[in-house]
Amino acid sequence: MDMEFSGQEQSFQELDLEAITRKISFLDKWREIFSYHRLGANNTTPQNHEGTHLSADETEAGTGIPQPKGQGHLPSNSLCSIPKASIISSKLDGIPISLAMATKLRQSLFGNTANIFSYDWKKAYFKFHEPFSDLAFALEVGKGGARGIQMAVQASIIKYLLFTREGKECNVHSLCEISKREQKQVLAKVLAGILWAAGAAQKATICLVTEDTYVASTPDYSRDDFTERLQLFEFLEKEATEKFIYDHLPCFRGEGSHGVILFLYSLLFSRTLERLQNDLDVTTTHLLQPSAGGFLCRQAVLNMILTGRASPNVFNGCQKGSFQEVLHGVLARSDVGYLKWGKDASEGDRLSQVGSMLKTPKLPIWLCNINGNYSILFSTNRQLLSDWKMERLFDLYFYSGQPSQKKPGRLTIDTHSHHWEKDQHEDKHGAERWFSPVEMIIRTKWTEATINWNGTVCFF
Repeated sequence: MDMEFSGQEQSFQELDLEAITRKISFLDKWREIFSYHRLGANNTTPQNHEGTHLSADETEAGTGIPQPKGQGHLPSNSLCSIPKASIISSKLDGIPISLAMATKLRQSLFGNTANIFSYDWKKAYFKFHEPFSDLAFALEVGKGGARGIQMAVQASIIKYLLFTREGKECNVHSLCEISKREQKQVLAKVLAGILWAAGAAQKATICLVTEDTYVASTPDYSRDDFTERLQLFEFLEKEATEKFIYDHLPCFRGEGSHGVILFLYSLLFSRTLERLQNDLDVTTTHLLQPSAGGFLCRQAVLNMILTGRASPNVFNGCQKGSFQEVLHGVLARSDVGYLKWGKDASEGDRLSQVGSMLKTPKLPIWLCNINGNYSILFSTNRQLLSDWKMERLFDLYFYSGQPSQKKPGRLTIDTHSHHWEKDQHEDKHGAERWFSPVEMIIRTKWTEATINWNGTVCFF
């Protein structure tokens, strides 16, 4: 045990956040092993302060720290227990994941092989609101790092429902008249479309969990009893990809299925880990960053969903960094755009400014990053961004993903009325007028716009 604690002599101030995370992970792994055997001998279960039993999800597993693995089956209350409906037969002739593949996958995500997904990630899946409701088109999203992926997929769902599917009008009413069967169909089409684009329209790979385990723990690789059970299925046609996803939708939309993680794994293997490394640059060597006991998506993940390419930055094309290194941005206009606003953002930082490729997409739909919270802005007018006259006075709809929102908010945008500036400075000695973060992010696209909430309570 001396070797395990010798590193404590090094000052923590000299360690970056990821190094600290790895040290905590290593120490907690031993603590959990001792705790696990002690609990097994006493046949007891952890309890909270009220005396009720806690599941594994509510104890150490919620931190993303590797759990102890025995030689046999994990306890039934393991975080990684998955409903049978979301587990496929090992006889489907997929490609079993290997230790080398699992190691590269985890390194691409975390930058090491010690970290595993935290509880908020493992419980995330793709679930729609009730069919034939005001939010029938919308996914229910939780908190944590998986939210960014869910909302990026949400933007593609809106794109399909408004501008791709045939036989429906482009209005908000059509978004609400969606049946449960249509929800399943659109989810399969959208997930398949994103994977197909990531595979450069040549190949898509889908990862599913099987009954068997293909990878054992090693000193350099800690099992999570989930990744090690994957089989990979490769498709050379988009339609075949869509059909396979539809036939196995419980693996992505079932509660407890780890559906968002499976989609992220599929996204990386569709892009290929080799091509992924070519997409990245010195600013981003892996795709997830530690945050408050969990992990957040870096920009490369969101860009891979929006554009098919894991560009680490939001500016146009390639630019030189402070040391003349080449930094990779967005190379072409995407169908769905991206806007970003933060109260602490620096307007002088050119590398953090969203470029026109994302700010002016082909279709009027934007994934919005407001102080690190993700939401969607969209218009039902397909011509909004192709005819400047349309941008004088128009409506945008806003979906925040917050549980309190019961229907999409309608905002009227006026780009030719500037009275808000006058109102803001009327009282030179008083406090400036307050603008909601949603209004501020809209003004990153339409600088002097006036926003009318039409009686809706301001979000955020």
